Amino acid sequence: MAYTAFAKMRKKNFEDYGVDIGPMEPKLFKSKNKNSLKSAALRFIHNSCEGLKFDPVKEAKEERDHGYIGTSLKPNQIPYNMQMDVNRLCLEKCLGDFIDSGSAEDAYLVYYCYLEIFFGHYGKSKKMIELLSEYESNGSSLLMKHRDHYSHSVYVFALGLAVYETNEYYRASFRKYYEGRDGKEYSSSELANIFLEYWGMTSLFHDIGYPFEIPFEQVMSYFEVNKQERGRNTPYIAYYAMDTLTGLKKAETKHFKDLYNKEFHSVNELLAHDIYDKLGASYGFTEKYICKVIESKPLNPDKYGYFMDHAVFSAIRLYGELISSLGVKKITKMHVDALTAIILHNSMYKFKIAFYKDPVKKKEPLNVDLHPLAYLLMLCDELQCWDRTAYGRNSRTELHPMNVDFDFSDNSISAVYYYDEAEKDKIDNFEEKYKAWEQSGEKGKAPRLKAYSDMAEKEQRFTADIEHIINTDIIPLSVRPSMRPVDRKSKQIFLSNSNFMHLYDFAVALHGRYKESDISVTVLEEQFEELSLEYQLSTINRAKNFSRYLDAIHCFYTDRPVDYEMVEGFTKKQAAVIAPLEHERWVREHMAMGWTKGTLYEDLNMPDKKRDLREQMRCHKLAMEGKVTSQDIYEHYLSLSVEDQDKDWKPFNTMLRLLKKFDGLRIYIYKFNS
Repeated sequence: MAYTAFAKMRKKNFEDYGVDIGPMEPKLFKSKNKNSLKSAALRFIHNSCEGLKFDPVKEAKEERDHGYIGTSLKPNQIPYNMQMDVNRLCLEKCLGDFIDSGSAEDAYLVYYCYLEIFFGHYGKSKKMIELLSEYESNGSSLLMKHRDHYSHSVYVFALGLAVYETNEYYRASFRKYYEGRDGKEYSSSELANIFLEYWGMTSLFHDIGYPFEIPFEQVMSYFEVNKQERGRNTPYIAYYAMDTLTGLKKAETKHFKDLYNKEFHSVNELLAHDIYDKLGASYGFTEKYICKVIESKPLNPDKYGYFMDHAVFSAIRLYGELISSLGVKKITKMHVDALTAIILHNSMYKFKIAFYKDPVKKKEPLNVDLHPLAYLLMLCDELQCWDRTAYGRNSRTELHPMNVDFDFSDNSISAVYYYDEAEKDKIDNFEEKYKAWEQSGEKGKAPRLKAYSDMAEKEQRFTADIEHIINTDIIPLSVRPSMRPVDRKSKQIFLSNSNFMHLYDFAVALHGRYKESDISVTVLEEQFEELSLEYQLSTINRAKNFSRYLDAIHCFYTDRPVDYEMVEGFTKKQAAVIAPLEHERWVREHMAMGWTKGTLYEDLNMPDKKRDLREQMRCHKLAMEGKVTSQDIYEHYLSLSVEDQDKDWKPFNTMLRLLKKFDGLRIYIYKFNS
């Protein structure tokens, strides 16, 4: 059983009550291709990460004190390690939902899970990831070229999990590197858990420095609109006072001296030392050289083709977050590995270390044994070019793949990238020109059609570029383009909109709907964060579906003033539409999280323990089992008591008064016959 704490609790429940009631092993997603992206990534979390964040000390305390310290709906309801298993199941489910939809809202939940599991809280770190999405959605439309980096990073995360799960050579290299450096031997699950934590850190946050690059590009774009040469004889942005971000305090200097036996006075020096230690001998550069490159990138973009390297800011920004969230004493060499993988991934390795496009200075592609995290980030960052929202003016008109099918079988990667079938004329035109170019003896430059031509032409620029960056001997690549119709239904795009997704604020308001009207936002957030991850996500998912429910009753929310009738509360007719939809969401969520139908927790004559037993058995009287249709769930809803039916819509009604505390959102009706 992959979820071993579930198995232990199930065995105890059977011994205590004589009924095999649960908790049951959560079902693993399966598809025809067991080595597809979704299958491989979820199998890694489900099977390989056994015992993630288990704490033997806390488990021993529970046995000694004959009580539980894990949180479910409330504290001290379940074993601590069972809570950790539930958290892992949350991550598995959220990642599966994201791979299906690719939506920013589902990407948000993957970030949320990761931060709760490995940082211990979302609330403190939410600004770090919300800023990226805010800047991209609001500022990037002013750029010439820019595409999404928020959902992109979660796709990169999933790709890395799939590679680790399916490629024995990468796993062996990862093991060799970390066992060799740490002088330890790891079990398969211990190593997988290490990979999940530090690959997650590397992939999910590798682009959080874009809020620094976007303003730079806005200035560049202002002049490029007039076809002026980039950066020449035009103003450009440079970043000074970087020491406010990169300076180390005495405690930090002391900590890293203990780790590396060397004194550092800035984050730049620390990162330069680690990069030199990993790559210096193989690529022939000094620690002083790479430190100077890191320091000069924010100050002298004119030396780098008038480009600002977001990767430098991503690493520095993440370092600050690690210090504030975890504390300096918990920072390890593995954290620094993640930081240097991030700082290398964009242009530093390509143009200042490997010189991969310079015929004279060009060095060998990166070998996985030198820096496993950087190697994987460079690979997955290049592969993830599908389903990325285009923000820039030129980007919106370019042809990019909208979907992809991966096969990770036989320690290799085979990918079919799909382009919009509606663009067939554009593709046919390119192929005719390319064929004519070949027949002419390949005179002049080959015709280009952005990403499609890089995959379709015989030069195979797409895979060739990757092979120039990293050594793909352990992961052979095969890529080809194809076409299919666009399907945007999975995105669940509705009229409701605001500056950000507001999911966290909505969820906090939903949870606090019964609190006093004058309670502060800070207190509401603190009370929300006392819930377990599963119950936080359940509330967030309810909030996430709010726009869908509003659309069903011809309403929408916005933080902008509009000339529509404002909704102060939902009518019974509107509630009759909302409630069954919310009940279906609740039923399917509980099925996905392994809950089963049962009433034993109520049947036992233990009223004071009823809620605790429900959480320990993970069964619920309103849950459903088996393959159920929407009609089955609707009929189930109709069979509920009025009190239970009201639970599916009244929280939204009472939530309305609290929304003003957060973002000034209002709900409007655009068409409804009440």
